[in-house]
Amino acid sequence: MAEILGLGLSHYPPLCLPDPDMSGILRWTLKDPGIPEAKKDPANWPAAMRAEWSDDFGTKAAMQHRKDMVAGFDRVRAALDDFKPDVVLIWGDDQYENFREDIIPPFAVCAYGDLDLRPWNHAQASSMMKGKANAWGEDESLHYRLKGRPDIAKHLVTGLMEEGIDIAYAYKPLHHSSVAHAFTNAILYLDYHRKGYEYPTICFPVNCYGRRVISAKGFLTKINDPIDFDPPSPSPKRFMEVGAATARVLRNSPWRVAMIASSSWSHAFLVDKTWRLQPDTATDRRLYRALQENDYAFWRSRPLEEIEDAGQQEVLNWFVLAGAMEALGTKLDWSSMTETHIFNSNKVFGAYRVA
Repeated sequence: MAEILGLGLSHYPPLCLPDPDMSGILRWTLKDPGIPEAKKDPANWPAAMRAEWSDDFGTKAAMQHRKDMVAGFDRVRAALDDFKPDVVLIWGDDQYENFREDIIPPFAVCAYGDLDLRPWNHAQASSMMKGKANAWGEDESLHYRLKGRPDIAKHLVTGLMEEGIDIAYAYKPLHHSSVAHAFTNAILYLDYHRKGYEYPTICFPVNCYGRRVISAKGFLTKINDPIDFDPPSPSPKRFMEVGAATARVLRNSPWRVAMIASSSWSHAFLVDKTWRLQPDTATDRRLYRALQENDYAFWRSRPLEEIEDAGQQEVLNWFVLAGAMEALGTKLDWSSMTETHIFNSNKVFGAYRVA
């Protein structure tokens, strides 16, 4: 029987930016002519939001937000290093990066061999980093030789098929030079202090964005932009079923596997009821409380409409992890949640250890 470690983290793109630029999504939103001026006036914001925004557009608050996030990444990396996995499997969304108009698989396993990961050279528009300075002052020469495990990936695909999960798979990238930013940023942040990342990695993209994956290119739109919505994503329950099947397949294998959910939680730019200025923190808190209480039934019962209303599309990555951890009968070891009004999304970190 394999040993499995479950981890959750954020791939929040603006963490790549210097502190003065971290509030860029909100600044962009404040220029949206479709949002009433009164809603955009800081005088009408909650006190905590005004305090974060302050008189420097969030620069001082960004310093603390970065500190909190790095502490979460450090704790996740320590758990990963202590576990010493044979392979890291990452669930993440693809925001019109590798999968575009020609194919949008609900779930896919990237059975890649070793490939070159050049974060600043391969940056795509959805990662917000193309052509921008980054917080490390690095240039396009930064390079990781990302190790693959196509043998484990093929074993997983075979097992999922046998479990009744009709899974897509690929041996090489399609529209991306390496891997989408949900995976790239997870690796960058796990190596925040640039000590190296040597773990063989399998990327497992899932279609979180559903109705907005092609119509909105999986990212920002103005609030009144006409959108010809796409078909929906799979249901939260189905994400959990895929996670459960993945856990069963890999538990009955000889490998030590670290499973990672890569996403922030409610995204302000998807929350119309807050005029896209703030994330849906109340809904995040309810879901986080259920996470802490290992209340998998609460997670399973969430309707897709609620997920979309709360701007929690990317949290569906965590639903796959939750399904896997439930199937393994494990409970949360530890977790933390960093809330914000102005930095687009709340961030959650956590770990499950399965003996």
